[in-house]
Amino acid sequence: MLLSMAWRNLWRRRRRTLITLSSIAFGTMLSWLFTGVGDANWRAMIDLAARLGGGHVALQHPAYLDSPALSRSLPSAESLRARALNDPEVLRAAPRISGQMMLASAARNYGAVFIAFDPALEDATTLSLLDAMHAETGADPRAALFDARGRGGIALGARLAERLNVGIGDKVVWTLTDKQGEIVQEALRVRALLRSGSPGVDGAMALLPIAPLRESLGYAPGEAVQVALFLRDQRAAQRVADRLQVQLGGSAVSALPWHDLQPELAGYIAMEVASSDFLEAVVMLLVAAGIFNTLFVSVMERRREFGVLRAIGFAPAQLTGLVMVESACLGLTGVAAAALLFLAPYYYLREVGLDISGLMGGGAAEVAGVALPSVLHADLYAGSAVLITALALLATLLAGLYPAWRAGRVDPAETIRLV
Repeated sequence: MLLSMAWRNLWRRRRRTLITLSSIAFGTMLSWLFTGVGDANWRAMIDLAARLGGGHVALQHPAYLDSPALSRSLPSAESLRARALNDPEVLRAAPRISGQMMLASAARNYGAVFIAFDPALEDATTLSLLDAMHAETGADPRAALFDARGRGGIALGARLAERLNVGIGDKVVWTLTDKQGEIVQEALRVRALLRSGSPGVDGAMALLPIAPLRESLGYAPGEAVQVALFLRDQRAAQRVADRLQVQLGGSAVSALPWHDLQPELAGYIAMEVASSDFLEAVVMLLVAAGIFNTLFVSVMERRREFGVLRAIGFAPAQLTGLVMVESACLGLTGVAAAALLFLAPYYYLREVGLDISGLMGGGAAEVAGVALPSVLHADLYAGSAVLITALALLATLLAGLYPAWRAGRVDPAETIRLV
């Protein structure tokens, strides 16, 4: 009976109810949409950072994060990789050697950052730089790092190659300090160039196959500096790192999630998420204010009616419940309308996206060396959708508490005399 009465009461002031429902629908829809855009683009940035660096979780020497040196290696990197792959949330695992080197050509010397990887284990889904690698023959980028005899070569960022005044087929000499602290050098031919559009990559990055570099550095066949792990869902990074740390035990290996490896990126995303949450809270507050206004005015207009209901036997709790049911009906109907409004823009943003490259001035914007997406997509997590929906419904119920309390406290003797 209360549900039927509440629904009829809402539509006695059709225009006011429609305005209130519109505020709920648009507020909830915008919260879903903004959160979906954030979920998609932060995930894209985290995945890109993982593919540029040490994965979603990295296994490495405990001291390597604070003081990276090639002497701080993992002698049993291959066995660590095999153990990590047994975790159900780990999709891929790859051993790597990374650090800084000096490159020299006949004309100039320049410093560079290098990543040595196993071409048999990695592709563009784990090392995004392979998408930017261009060989003269147009062959598979991974195969381009080896000559016809299977000897290793090197891939240089295009701008770095220009600074060194070398091209594909020319030789460069790299200089490193091996694990014993000795300086080692080797001459390699440039087999490919990296053209990513990122100044940090094109101007300072080099890629090498891991097996020849191991020999040059005096590493054992299965030794590496890091084992990069790639997960099915980046949100599980901390959970996987904690679980692997317990399984590996001891202090010889550290399992670090991406936000420990990329603190600048993690800080930027945390700041953006906090600002987004603040804006959504403001939207919900405005929605709640609109609902409160609607219900409070409705209760004040119906004081005589509530007095008559009290006189014929309605208890105060029933009148309070009636207004709360009206509030719940407003919330549920508004959320249902929000879902209908949400479908079309969400589908467009998910499948097509919104190109914002023009707002970037034609260049790539970066945070901690990770390019910001130039096309905004939306992909709302189920947990985010449920949380926003619950908050919208909670806001409508909280907004109805005071009007409902006032409705339950009417004095029939006074209110029945009202005209």
